[in-house]
Amino acid sequence: MSARPATLTALLAAWLGLFGAMLPAASLAATRVTDVRLWSGPEGTLLVLDLSGPVRYEAFTLQDPDRIVVDLSDAELAAPGGLPAGQGPVKSVRSGPQPGNGLRLVLDLIAPQKSKAFMVGPDRSAGHRLVVEMPSGKPAASAVPDSSATALAAKEALAASTAAVAPGALEALPAKTLNVTAATGRDLVVAVDAGHGGQDPGAIGRGGTREKDVTLAIARKLAARINNEPGMRAVLIRDGDYFISLGGRTRKARQLGADMFVSVHADSVRNREVSGSSVYVLSLRGASDEAARWLAERENAADLMGGVSLDDKSDVLASVLLDVTQKESVSNSVEAADSVLASLRRVGTVHRTRVQHAGFVVLKSPDIPSMLVETAFISNSGDERRLRDPVHQLRVAEAIHAGVRTYFYEKPPPGTKVAAVVASRQGGGSMPPQTLAER
Repeated sequence: MSARPATLTALLAAWLGLFGAMLPAASLAATRVTDVRLWSGPEGTLLVLDLSGPVRYEAFTLQDPDRIVVDLSDAELAAPGGLPAGQGPVKSVRSGPQPGNGLRLVLDLIAPQKSKAFMVGPDRSAGHRLVVEMPSGKPAASAVPDSSATALAAKEALAASTAAVAPGALEALPAKTLNVTAATGRDLVVAVDAGHGGQDPGAIGRGGTREKDVTLAIARKLAARINNEPGMRAVLIRDGDYFISLGGRTRKARQLGADMFVSVHADSVRNREVSGSSVYVLSLRGASDEAARWLAERENAADLMGGVSLDDKSDVLASVLLDVTQKESVSNSVEAADSVLASLRRVGTVHRTRVQHAGFVVLKSPDIPSMLVETAFISNSGDERRLRDPVHQLRVAEAIHAGVRTYFYEKPPPGTKVAAVVASRQGGGSMPPQTLAER
C-alpha cells in the first residue's frame, strides 16, 4: 500500500525537476532592470538603472578599448525601451547574460573616463536605482558660453518666440531712453535657472506637459528680456535638457558672478482646482506653512531623481550654514520677490498673495539674493494650457523681468551701470519706461 504513493511522489519530484530545468535561466532572476537611462550635461554623464529591487553589483573599467563594465548578480534586462544610444563620453551601451543568472552592461567609451557607481534607495519619485556617475572633469563654468555668446543666444530666442506670437498680441519692447550703456561700471548679472531637466522631468500635467520643458521655455524668454535691458545681463544655468544638481546650480551662479538667482518652476498639487503663481524665498526658521514645506521637500528630491550620491550632500550642508551674510541676502531676496509677485499679479492669477518662505536647497546661496517662482499649477488644466502657450510664457517672463528690474533700480548694487544711472538722476525719474507687465 505504501509503495504506490512513494512511487507517485518520486515521479512528481522528477517531473518538477525536469520542468524547472526546462525554464529559461533568466526567469529565475531575482531583480529586473526595468529601464536604462543615459544623460550627459555640463556636470558630467549619468547612467541610471531602474530596478525592481536591491541588487548586488560590481563596476570596473577596462582598457584597449576603453569601457566601463557593470556586473549585476541575479538580474535580468526587462527594459521595454531597450538600451539608450550613446552620448557624451559614451559611444554605446550594450548588455549580455552572465553565468549564474547574472547580467553585464558595458559602456563603450570614447576615451578613458573616471566613474563611480552607487545605489539609491526608493523615494516618493522612484524605486531602487543603480547609478554610474562620470564627472566631466571640467569646471562648471567652462561649460558656460561667454557673455557675448549668451546675450546673442538669448536675443535669438526672444526673436524666435516673438515671431511665433500673433501680430499685435504683444507690444513692442520699451525704447532704451536711458543712457545706461554709456554709464561707467559693470552690468548686473541675473542667473536664470530652469527647474528640473534631463532624467528629472519635474511635475507632469494631465495633458502630458512636462515641467522641465515649460520652465526652460520661460527661462529662455526671461533671459532674452534681461539681455535686452541696458546694464543687465542674463546667464542661463540650464540651456538644454540635461540634469544639474541643486548645489551645482547655485555654484554655477556664484562662479558667473550673479547678482540675483531666479529659479523658474511650475507647481503641482493633488487638488486640480488650485491655480495661480507663487514666489518663494529661503526661510531661515522654517517653511511658511505645511504646504510650503511639502513643496520644498518635493523639489529637493530632484537630486535623488538625478542619482546624486549622498556623499555629495556634505558639500551642500556645509554651504547652507546660515550667517549674517545670508540673513542680509534673504532680506534682499524678500524685497526682490515682492517686486516680482506684484508684477505677476498684472498678468494672471496669484495663488499666494504674499511671498512664501521655505527651505529650498536651490535658494541656499549665502551671498546671492535668490527666489523661486512657481509660475502656475501644471496640475490645473487651465494653467497647464496657458503654460504651453508661447504668448503666456512671454508674458510671465516679462513679469518676472519687470519685477527684477524694479528691485535693481530701487536698490542697485554699488559699482554697476544701473547704480551710476540712478545716482546721476538723484533719485528722480530713475526708472526706465514701463513694460507690458507693468501696465
